[in-house]
Amino acid sequence: MTWSPDRRLAVLLLAVATGTNVPTPLLLLYRERLAMTDASLTAIFGVYALGLMLALAFAGRAADQLGRRRVVLPGAVCAAAASALFVLAVDSELLLYVVRFLQGAASGTVFSVGSAWLVETALRRGSPAGPRTAAVAMTGGFAIGPVYAGLIGQWGPWPLVLPYLLHVVVLLVALLAARSVAESLVRPPSSAGASPPGAFRPGARRTALLVVAPLAICVYAFPASAIAAVPVLVGFPVAPVALTGLMGGLALGAGALAAPLQGRLGPRTAPVAAACGVVGLGGTALAAAVPGLLLLAVPASVALGAGGGLALASGISRLPPLANEGRLGTVSAAFYATAYIGFGFPLMITTLAQRFSVAPVLAVLAGLCAVLAVQQERARL
Repeated sequence: MTWSPDRRLAVLLLAVATGTNVPTPLLLLYRERLAMTDASLTAIFGVYALGLMLALAFAGRAADQLGRRRVVLPGAVCAAAASALFVLAVDSELLLYVVRFLQGAASGTVFSVGSAWLVETALRRGSPAGPRTAAVAMTGGFAIGPVYAGLIGQWGPWPLVLPYLLHVVVLLVALLAARSVAESLVRPPSSAGASPPGAFRPGARRTALLVVAPLAICVYAFPASAIAAVPVLVGFPVAPVALTGLMGGLALGAGALAAPLQGRLGPRTAPVAAACGVVGLGGTALAAAVPGLLLLAVPASVALGAGGGLALASGISRLPPLANEGRLGTVSAAFYATAYIGFGFPLMITTLAQRFSVAPVLAVLAGLCAVLAVQQERARL
């Protein structure tokens, strides 16, 4: 069976996404090996977002000028190189920061422009499922990475080497499959020799800022909190590396399973996503406050992951109507730049937990999600 071009792009997105969370459960091994603090661990997680956001400042505009292929394929090669460089960073905290930053820059380029390429390619063949396909591919990859890395990190050979090498092999295969996908950027005939139009359609910027952007932050704030902040702050008494990887896999796997529901939920996807944050952060607050309810953190992480997947699918589906023709790359990059602010949540939670108990911090965030759910429900009416 020959896969359609948009599905081959989905495989590439999945492969790149898989590598982004390979380091997550291994952070516990780095902490032991390099005597790192909790703040350092979450900072390494967060520097990934810094690389993403800096790359997004250029990737979208470059893709709207040069085309999707010329940006995505080199970005995927850089993502493979970053995974290979992790092998050299096992004894250097500074090098971990540098490589994680590079991984963020490469991944942000592929996710923002690659999802636009996939959506446009799907629309060319008459399929409206591009946003859901992109969301499932990315959230699925986010889920696979921490699971296999956690298992190898806990019980496998070469725990700080083998997970990265496996990812390099998978990503190179996905690159070969995506090489033959045609360029999807079509410039309006009237644009020859003229200045490019603004990225947003008239009146769309307000919708993007007040409706799409607040939920966009939840795309990664929800799962990042579940897999980076909670295991470090709450802790697991046995097999912490494997359990951290498993919890990350469950959270992000829930996102992959929830994203296709956007087709059924339609405009209700956004308020449901925010409501998942209420359940997930509220449940995690209970787990942190009551030692006997520690395992409640596991289903809470599933709720957070589902919320992130729904927020991503909702956001991607909202972008094409907001963008001027030929400017979806720039609008998509702006969406992801906003979404990646959520990667700073683990560091924020960890910092606040040093001054306050972690349970009330999580409870306050759950309350803010409740306000967001109401705002998103009103926005769709």
